[in-house]
Amino acid sequence: MPSTELSLDAPQLLRQLRELGAIGQRPGDEGRTRIALSDDDRAGRDQLVRWMHDLELDVRIDQIGNVLGILHPDRGGLPQRPLMIGSHIDTVRNAGALDGCYGVLAGLAVARAYRQAGVSPTRGIVVAAFTNEEGVRFQPDMMGSLVYAGGMCVQAAHDTVDGDGERLGDELARIGYAGDMVPGSLVPHEYLELHIEQGPLLEARDRQIGIVETLQGISWQQVTIHGVANHAGTTPTRLRHDAGYAAAACIAFLREQVVGAEPETTLATTGTLRLEPNVINVIPSKATFTVDLRDPDERRLRMAESRFADFLVRLAEREGVRIKVDSLARFEPVVFDAGLAARIETAASRRGLSHMRMTSGAGHDAQMIARIAPSAMIFVPSRGGISHNPREHTDDQQLVHGAQVLLDVVQACMAST
Repeated sequence: MPSTELSLDAPQLLRQLRELGAIGQRPGDEGRTRIALSDDDRAGRDQLVRWMHDLELDVRIDQIGNVLGILHPDRGGLPQRPLMIGSHIDTVRNAGALDGCYGVLAGLAVARAYRQAGVSPTRGIVVAAFTNEEGVRFQPDMMGSLVYAGGMCVQAAHDTVDGDGERLGDELARIGYAGDMVPGSLVPHEYLELHIEQGPLLEARDRQIGIVETLQGISWQQVTIHGVANHAGTTPTRLRHDAGYAAAACIAFLREQVVGAEPETTLATTGTLRLEPNVINVIPSKATFTVDLRDPDERRLRMAESRFADFLVRLAEREGVRIKVDSLARFEPVVFDAGLAARIETAASRRGLSHMRMTSGAGHDAQMIARIAPSAMIFVPSRGGISHNPREHTDDQQLVHGAQVLLDVVQACMAST
């Protein structure tokens, strides 16, 4: 650790979390909704940019709308070998106040510590808010960081459309965040992301800090089943080509056979399901649903995909239906940088904070940036393991502990330059 440690302005961090958390709330709503590239997302971005300007950061917007606030070691151009701290501020519908926002605002708290001490970092520090991490409106999720890391071209991202046919590039321009900076032109020397766990392990094991070593692989698919609509009361079961039943059989298979084969590691979720014509007394002619498969091991993830694909072939033949599968996103598991993980562990130990090594079950922007830079994540506990929900909560002191560890790790990285 450096001989002179900087101080974290904890009250300001907590105030900003509350202020950003109020954007996207409606009267009577417990949560907030800031879907990517919506008017509420624009309001959140505008507030973030104001806070960056308050700290005299050099604010840049790239072509996918990522917001970058740069604390320069001097007043030159783009910094060489910068340390990047990032996450996102878009939300799911009716969300909590911490997911993503905590990491971005903790990055601002690090920059503020340097400003308040009148000290310049030995290398540039970049605070990043990545576009469309949640993937609610436009797929894939983690899009801004994926483009930044070169995993998706800007044009392909701009041409993505939402369920209403709105084009992402047009929506970026509409909200005023179609920047001109080439994504990835500022390559980080290392990347840190502070986040709430969004799971129950830290709380269950009474640990204050999680050192994330690995991040699960993710496979998103959309399955469309075409059957034949017919009368619910006059069509014998043996003569049905029931898309609704076929969808239900898929969901049951995922739980019983795919997850059941690896119950400690593989996860499967059907988060959306639509039936047509969606009438109580008509056999469904069409079913469309999504499948979210996750596993920290690439071999097991591929096995899960293979089991499900084989089942779809058998099901189509047995039920006389047509099945189409579209891949929405596919990300391999990630192993984070061992050196950065060790620094997080050292920082937690020196502050007397209990800690543990762990795997992240959720996807994060760090998963993408790890493609181009050594990366690591710090977790703090989530009460009850709840996230993507207005009841998402982490105690203020735990939030402060996480930000202090982040600041310590940043200082350690700067001291080793």
